[in-house]
Amino acid sequence: MNSQANRAWLAASAVLDPEVPAVTVADLGILRSVEMDEYGRAVARVTPTYSGCPAVLAIELAIEAALRDAGFDPVIERSLTPAWTTDWITDLGREKLRAYGIAPPVSGSSSKRALFGDVQVSCPRCSAKDTSKLSEFGSTACKAHYRCNSCLEPFDYFKCI
Repeated sequence: MNSQANRAWLAASAVLDPEVPAVTVADLGILRSVEMDEYGRAVARVTPTYSGCPAVLAIELAIEAALRDAGFDPVIERSLTPAWTTDWITDLGREKLRAYGIAPPVSGSSSKRALFGDVQVSCPRCSAKDTSKLSEFGSTACKAHYRCNSCLEPFDYFKCI
């Protein structure tokens, strides 16, 4: 990656997710790449978490603004293939989610066990494995709401997609 593309990547990758401001779009794997095109524009490729995500436009506009603020002429390309999966969340992103109080998704989102709820979710506060799902939907559609049966704290779980 040349220095211009690297500088553009650094600007775009620092954009925070509007629904979970503890993680960046790079942490979540939403920002797929940033390259310089033949016209000198910074082309950022973004893959939405899912087709109905209400934050997609806000994320794209925030990346565009970050690139413009860094002195680039930005182009945002929405890339739908391959489809985003929670496996794209970086290890650092998973740690940031946990520190923020959201249980990160289990690895292996393509497995039927992960997709259809037969997973063991650990409490992000006390790490207890004795938790109960209260609702399939938490603060956003991509999260489920749980309660820790040890510390009794409620928390969101970032569902596998």
